[in-house]
Amino acid sequence: MRNEINYIDLFSGAGGMSLGFDQVGFNNIFSIDIEPRFCETYNTNFPKHNLIQKDISKLSNEEIKSLIGNQIIDVIIGGPPCQGFSMAGNIGRKFIDDSRNQLFREFARIVEIVQPSYFVMENVARLFTHNKGETKKEIIELFKKMNYNVDCKVVNTADFGIPQVRNRVLFIGNRISNNIVFPTKTIDKPISIKEAIDKLPKLKSGEKSKIPNHISMNHSEQMLEKMKYVSDGGNRNEIPELIRPKSGDVRKYIRYKSTEPAVCVTGDMRKIFHYSQNRALTVRELATLQTFPLDFIFKGSTISQQQQVGNSVPPILAKEIALTIKKMMKNDEQIS
Repeated sequence: MRNEINYIDLFSGAGGMSLGFDQVGFNNIFSIDIEPRFCETYNTNFPKHNLIQKDISKLSNEEIKSLIGNQIIDVIIGGPPCQGFSMAGNIGRKFIDDSRNQLFREFARIVEIVQPSYFVMENVARLFTHNKGETKKEIIELFKKMNYNVDCKVVNTADFGIPQVRNRVLFIGNRISNNIVFPTKTIDKPISIKEAIDKLPKLKSGEKSKIPNHISMNHSEQMLEKMKYVSDGGNRNEIPELIRPKSGDVRKYIRYKSTEPAVCVTGDMRKIFHYSQNRALTVRELATLQTFPLDFIFKGSTISQQQQVGNSVPPILAKEIALTIKKMMKNDEQIS
């Protein structure tokens, strides 16, 4: 039995999954992502990790074996982008065969080559019910053919002390036994957005602070004039009728509700305003909703930073996942 637990992070992005796994003592063998700005952020925060900036489909089987060497890989983690959702109900067409899901197949390819004891694939909750549950079955069957016992479950980040409602599906595979464990709820009462970010310095539109990534977007005077009428948790209907927008994005001209967890953080949150300050949330506030610590620095343009934050697995959720893998390993007597 070994004390060291090794992992590979595929589609690592800014590093939300890596951070959670590092926090409970896992050892990174290598990570891979294609986006230069995401990789800049990852390298800044994980200077000792071996990050490969490359198209994963160009990572050959020989390169993978060379990167691993003689090391045992305990778990592969990652969230491959999956876009093939428009085929629900199309007879004879499979999710796995859709070219838009090539990155999912790359995740499966590397699992098959490396044969880790466990894998964790995180993705959008829609995978769970897509095509009347057939997609979920396809994915499970694919990994079963590789001799993995697989199960999946939808989790809500708000159940783990993350101040955000974010439903995600977790596929967990075990090659050692049929023992599969999922993270379980850790809090009784969700944490509100106000509890999470109210401690950060107040900012006006276009204002900066000394805290990294805590810089307010510079809004137009027209937008600020309209938004001043919208109350905590309110929407465009509170704007006087003469200046109220009659059409457009329904996510525009609304405010977060301070007493509830935030809505799901995505790659573009410029259209939802702070519950009490007349501006959109800063990258630092969004990162706080994703449970990144203050010393985690995001690089690149503000738009890129928002995408990095929105695409990330919240580190606290990643930590809970890592703890369940440790529990499975102990049950399977893989570690002391």
